[in-house]
Amino acid sequence: MIADVAFDVPLPHPFSYRVPEGWSVAPGQRVAAPLRGAARVGVVTAVRDGDDPSLKALARVVDAAPLLSPGALALARWIADESLTSLGSTCLALLPPPSRAPAGAAETGAPAPARAGEPRVDLLVGAGREARLLEMLSRAPAALVLTADIESAARWAQRLGRAGDVVRLDSGVAEAERAAAWAALAAGRARVAVGTRSALLAPLPPGAALALVDEHEAAHKPPGPPRMHSRDVVLERTSREGLSASMTSATPSVEMWWRSTVGLAALAPPAAAPWPHVGIADTRGIARREALTPPVARAIRETLAAGRRVFLVVSRLASALGCDECGEILKCRECVIALAYSPAGRTLACRLCSATAPLPETCPGCRGRRLTPFGWGIERVEHAVRRRFAQARIARYDPDAARGAKAEAGRAAAAAADVVVGTRGALRLFGPASLGLAAFVSPDQLLGLPDFRAAERAFALAWAAAERVRPDGAVLIQSQNPTHYAFAAVAKQALETFYAPELKFRAELGYPPFRRLAVVTTGGSDPAAARRLADDVAAALRGGPLTVYPAVPDRRQRSWRVVVKGGPDLPASLADGLRAVVPPRAAGGRGIIDVEVDPVEWRF
Repeated sequence: MIADVAFDVPLPHPFSYRVPEGWSVAPGQRVAAPLRGAARVGVVTAVRDGDDPSLKALARVVDAAPLLSPGALALARWIADESLTSLGSTCLALLPPPSRAPAGAAETGAPAPARAGEPRVDLLVGAGREARLLEMLSRAPAALVLTADIESAARWAQRLGRAGDVVRLDSGVAEAERAAAWAALAAGRARVAVGTRSALLAPLPPGAALALVDEHEAAHKPPGPPRMHSRDVVLERTSREGLSASMTSATPSVEMWWRSTVGLAALAPPAAAPWPHVGIADTRGIARREALTPPVARAIRETLAAGRRVFLVVSRLASALGCDECGEILKCRECVIALAYSPAGRTLACRLCSATAPLPETCPGCRGRRLTPFGWGIERVEHAVRRRFAQARIARYDPDAARGAKAEAGRAAAAAADVVVGTRGALRLFGPASLGLAAFVSPDQLLGLPDFRAAERAFALAWAAAERVRPDGAVLIQSQNPTHYAFAAVAKQALETFYAPELKFRAELGYPPFRRLAVVTTGGSDPAAARRLADDVAAALRGGPLTVYPAVPDRRQRSWRVVVKGGPDLPASLADGLRAVVPPRAAGGRGIIDVEVDPVEWRF
């Protein structure tokens, strides 16, 4: 017998090996085989009759039985094709660590694939969405709950674990525990499994339920293969296997909201819930000498006097320009996303279509002359708060800027503070209705990001902050765009107020969910070669159904990015075009090509 084995390497094809006499292997099973002078673990993708003495033999069997059923292996192929990731990298990233049990002793057989049926996808929003999800899971014969990070996985496992039949499939538990959990789920000894993206292919019986918690979170598409959002895999698996799926979100992604409007998902009506007062302070025409406007300073003083906590939300500095007099953000005429401002060259550039423009002398909207970059850094805001409220316990917390002991110390200080000055990640410190005041110092920095999802991110952050404020508390937003529909939706506690104009904007400009995007990045040791390779990529992809924008360099001119728009078959069109640039088994030396389909974070 001959086994085809796929490895975690950036190659689209498997490698063939002889199966030693007396061995039994099957597709979906992990084995070790010699590759480039060492035994590496791979996944068997096919077994066929044959006897080729020139082939190397398999080294050992890693799993006693296949971990992936034929249906799961077919789903993995789909994921690999859609994300332009090799099948081996996809499978190995979505499997648990190998069990230490000897071959033949582990009970790890995957169940037969479920029969496909009419998929049912419920989108749970509003207050009580997690309670509704728990109720739905309690009625399912088996369930897989997927969270955005291991901390959330631990919390959900604790909530679901009262019955004693809940296992964890994320890296927050020991490797042996993850391997045993996969086996228990496959054998039916566990009814519910909780995990992160790596658990997407976990075995489930017919009629099981899939749940995706906080569907809108970008963390559901972490770095590394396969570069695909868990939402898309859940939707595909639900369709293939006839499972039921539920997704929770305070502010669903625009993609999922659109699916609910066209009948591809059922939007459960949100339950009425108390909502804090939401005030919007118009900062147009106000000199930027103070981080805190009088209404915000007064609200902080009153909140502290009442013995309640304050959270001041500060965004990372953006590179866009805005008008101090009318609040307009300078945008690309074609792409309608914020133009990136280069202080050194005093130029504006679009990170999507690469169009450039000199710095205008006046605002194109009101003809005002006060064009300035956004910027109230976290340190400046902390200094302003300490100067005004010296008696309060004040902490600065940016979880994305610190690691290890420093991060733990910052978290501990913030947890005990009266006033926390922090970025988006600091919201995790606060539970529902635990704040007296949440104030946004300059959310225009979010609106000014060179990303078509800028408004969606600002809206999600403001809504999440409002959910953490007491009903008798307040949310204050200081903005030069006080009439923006993202802020209006939070003030009205009305999701549709945001999604209706946002969908119109996406449809007119051809952004997801109406068209798909991909970013092709070229790099290497030679920046000039990377530039030539990017130009070759753009030339190879033009002339077909794709919209291809000129190559754009990163800030250090070491790598180049080509943005591509296309239809539902974008991955196949990309693969066809890139074959002309990088033929199979081509000699190296031209540089490195990296492709991300459906990016959720615009990294420029």
